[in-house]
Amino acid sequence: MNRSPATVSLDDLPLRDDLRGKTPYGAPQLDVPVQLNVNENAHPVPREVTEAIAARLEAELPGLNRYPDREFTELRQKLAAYLSSAAPGVPELRPEQIWAANGSNEVLAHLLQAFGGPGRIALGFGPSYSMHPLIASGTGARFVESPREPGYAITADLAAAAIERHDPDVVFLCTPNNPTGTLTGLDVIEEVYDRARGIVIVDEAYAEFSRDPSQTALRLLPGRPRLVVSRTMSKAFAFAGARLGYLAADPAVCDALRLVRLPYHLSALTQAAACAALDHAPALLAKVEELKAQRERMATALRELGLTVHSSDSNFLLFGGLDDPQAVWQQLLDRGVLIRNTGIDGHLRVNAGTEPETTAFLNAITEVMTR
Repeated sequence: MNRSPATVSLDDLPLRDDLRGKTPYGAPQLDVPVQLNVNENAHPVPREVTEAIAARLEAELPGLNRYPDREFTELRQKLAAYLSSAAPGVPELRPEQIWAANGSNEVLAHLLQAFGGPGRIALGFGPSYSMHPLIASGTGARFVESPREPGYAITADLAAAAIERHDPDVVFLCTPNNPTGTLTGLDVIEEVYDRARGIVIVDEAYAEFSRDPSQTALRLLPGRPRLVVSRTMSKAFAFAGARLGYLAADPAVCDALRLVRLPYHLSALTQAAACAALDHAPALLAKVEELKAQRERMATALRELGLTVHSSDSNFLLFGGLDDPQAVWQQLLDRGVLIRNTGIDGHLRVNAGTEPETTAFLNAITEVMTR
């Protein structure tokens, strides 16, 4: 029997009830000259690194008839070595403490599959990374958002009160926080760990841009088997297109993630490219200081325009004092500059770019604000 094609909507499908009414992650992808909306590293991968990656990939091609190393052994060794030297005070990490996946979002998804799920609660402190509630709800967990202090800080007292109120199975701490750029002190992370009974995830996607790299939760890992520190190669490493995220934790956490990951979830090509990139980490990270300088340049200029700029330890700035953020966003877009409206009242977010990109943004925002 032939059936004529019919158009249906999402509401017509037998979708899970807890997903109805939700919206997917949706940062605009628009072809404009200056794209400063998704916190990428604006600098291209250096030639020496692309050549090294190409050589590693070519070496893998004849063996693509075989499945990749399920335990991504070499990659874990290199990630452990990188993290162990990432900042003063970080303990020497072993490969068995490392987990990796296709971007830090998949790392977080594995964690919520293992430690979240139906009947469990995930706690976050908002505003924060918009994928945290999406990942949690995708596993059937209930996401609870507790507000931050004015200025977007998290204090030990605020965190302790939220944990006592909600008794979460998973706690998210994003530091530096997206979209505010706020750093959370190690004393607060220690307090959260001591108060919570569940897994504590410290999302450090922007850690390399911090003014004080020693303020990393990696230092707190010894003796804390429920603490997880998640990172990514998408930001400081200028490797967003390769999709490689990772975490450091007690080996038992990695054992738990093996229960939920899909078989051979990291392709041989992804592993090879990431290993080559880690072999050239200094070259990839060479532009971090320049991006931090552009961040501070933007902060100074935006304050001179009378706008509120929140202190940031990331590669982006949250700035406020806007009567109509969406109108300002559109006027910037009309001038070829794409930044991000995260939905925070009176605010927009812009990430640091190259010097010419930053100049283009500052020229555009000055024209908009002084019309």
